Amino acid sequence: MSFALGMCETPGCKSVASLQCPTCLKIGIQGSYFCSQDCFKGSWKIHKVIHEIANYADHPKGIPISEQAVRGSSQIKILDDEEIEGMRVACKLGREVLDEAAKVCDVGITTAEIDRVVYEACIERDCYPSPLNYHQFPASCCTSVNEVICHGIPDTRPLQDGDICNVDVTVYHNGFHGDLNETFLVGNVKPEIKKLVEVTYECLAKAIEIVKPGEKYKEIGNIIQKHAQAHGFSVVRSYCGHGIHRLFHTAPSVPHYAKNKAVGVMKAGHCFTIEPMISQGTWRDEMWPDHWTAVTADGQWSAQFEQTLLVTESGCDILTKRRTNDGRPWFMDQLKK
Repeated sequence: MSFALGMCETPGCKSVASLQCPTCLKIGIQGSYFCSQDCFKGSWKIHKVIHEIANYADHPKGIPISEQAVRGSSQIKILDDEEIEGMRVACKLGREVLDEAAKVCDVGITTAEIDRVVYEACIERDCYPSPLNYHQFPASCCTSVNEVICHGIPDTRPLQDGDICNVDVTVYHNGFHGDLNETFLVGNVKPEIKKLVEVTYECLAKAIEIVKPGEKYKEIGNIIQKHAQAHGFSVVRSYCGHGIHRLFHTAPSVPHYAKNKAVGVMKAGHCFTIEPMISQGTWRDEMWPDHWTAVTADGQWSAQFEQTLLVTESGCDILTKRRTNDGRPWFMDQLKK
């Protein structure tokens, strides 16, 4: 450790400190002081998380420099074995974090409280919550309630009986992002809304079934829209699935609507998300003044599900699949209550 002068970073310790974390110095993080080796070792589990924060986390405008460097490129990265393992770990941790959010998503809970649970679950797992400060997003997860399609900002409104709430979680761990979301039923939900949630999940499941080497990315949208329209629902067009690995959002772009012009053919080693947003009424959306919250143009409700997928030689692995209950999403458990 290097020597300087400051206050010890260890919670509860107010000693003058002269030791600095060597890793922080190496990567340019300032102010990491400790008064002793014991304090440094005792704080390590929490402190080391800052070594792995995404490169936009402390940018004043939240700009992901690494993504900007490949912006506009349609080249899809093929992950090597080490990168695949990194993605498996990040996605497993992301699933654990979403499961913690699922346990508290209920009548009377605010979405700000859900955000707190997500943040704390990330830190406990040595993860950084990828959405936090991404292009200046102000929270650790997105919470989208009822007519909100996606990117809802957590707030102090308590969830009400009959609501639906989507929680979108991404974690950053050891250089990799794991991204997933689910829509949860809050209390006694109307049958027609339950049907919307059910069909939305089916759209995702049917799309995942075709993922394999040689399949065109544009075919995903055909599968999703066919199923949604068969049940009288529409597919939101403004937001797509995306490539993910060391970058939060990158090629390929994966539209969820039919007759799209997505570029690319799936190959083993590709990693990407499918995350259809399905609405009761129009597919058109509007943006709130916060420049994040997307809502349906007609005020009818919308649901969403998302998984991160790895293309394998024979098909795909669902990296963010639920580890219990045969991988079923949480709303299926709720339907049985």
